[in-house]
Amino acid sequence: MFTTTTEYAIRGIAELASRVEPGQPLLLDELVKGTDLPRDFLAKVFQRLVKAGLLRSAKGRGGGFSLPKPPHEITLLHIVNAIDGPGRLDRCVLGLSRCSDDMPCAQHDLYRPLRQRLNAYLEGTTVADLAASLRSKEAWQRLRGLDLPITNPSAGTTGQKERT
Repeated sequence: MFTTTTEYAIRGIAELASRVEPGQPLLLDELVKGTDLPRDFLAKVFQRLVKAGLLRSAKGRGGGFSLPKPPHEITLLHIVNAIDGPGRLDRCVLGLSRCSDDMPCAQHDLYRPLRQRLNAYLEGTTVADLAASLRSKEAWQRLRGLDLPITNPSAGTTGQKERT
């Protein structure tokens, strides 16, 4: 649905927000640990997000990438617009240059409600939502070496998983 660049931008910024507080920097090497995000490509994507004001970058000791504002103030639409440009989702679904309400393509009226729902989703979903979703996933926690509370259904108790 999105370009690879946009997908990596969304995944990368969600990963960043799930690991650090706003304003706290994280080195790219640390960010990509435990993920399949390509470091060098993500560095280029993040520079585009820095130029768009969605990330902050600092070099040297204590440097890295950080969120310049709270994650609940950054929507998926901000990220999509930063990478693909505004209005990308308003383009013709068939790729025609002359498609509008006045001169609709064959899919125009069928795609309009989907476009409206997609735009509403992108406007209403924040980086905070993505980060919370990531943090709630057991596989995400396990890849990052976090201790998970576990429930023993037979005993009805909760404890910490043992590390081996």
